[in-house]
Amino acid sequence: MGERVTVQVEHENLDPNLLLEKLMVSNSGAIVSFTGLTRGDENGIKVYSLDFDAWEEQLPDVLRELGKKSLIQFGVESVAIAHRVGTVGPEEPIVAIHVASRHRKEAFEACSWLIDSLKSQAPLWKKENREDGAHWKEGLG
Repeated sequence: MGERVTVQVEHENLDPNLLLEKLMVSNSGAIVSFTGLTRGDENGIKVYSLDFDAWEEQLPDVLRELGKKSLIQFGVESVAIAHRVGTVGPEEPIVAIHVASRHRKEAFEACSWLIDSLKSQAPLWKKENREDGAHWKEGLG
């Protein structure tokens, strides 16, 4: 069927549903999904877009390693992770994570761990383009 860990870095559009189609689901009883979107507002200030800069040679390897760790740590069946680079407008997907598991508890835990780990470990940098100017954000949080 497919790989147990699927990773994509997208420069244009990120379609969480297309990523879901690549998730290996044999032996699974649950799929948990997370899609992170660009907010159009940050503390009452209009956000026009986010710019994601990445160390693109390393990003797929880091995402793949996080996926592999989640397989071991949580005992899930498979993981699919995609992240945008470049400019992402309001309400557009930034990141998508799908986790397939025999049981929902492990899938929820793995998905939560994956987004937290991605935000702290992936070689990505985020700039907010707002009505009050451009602001580089520390970390991806």
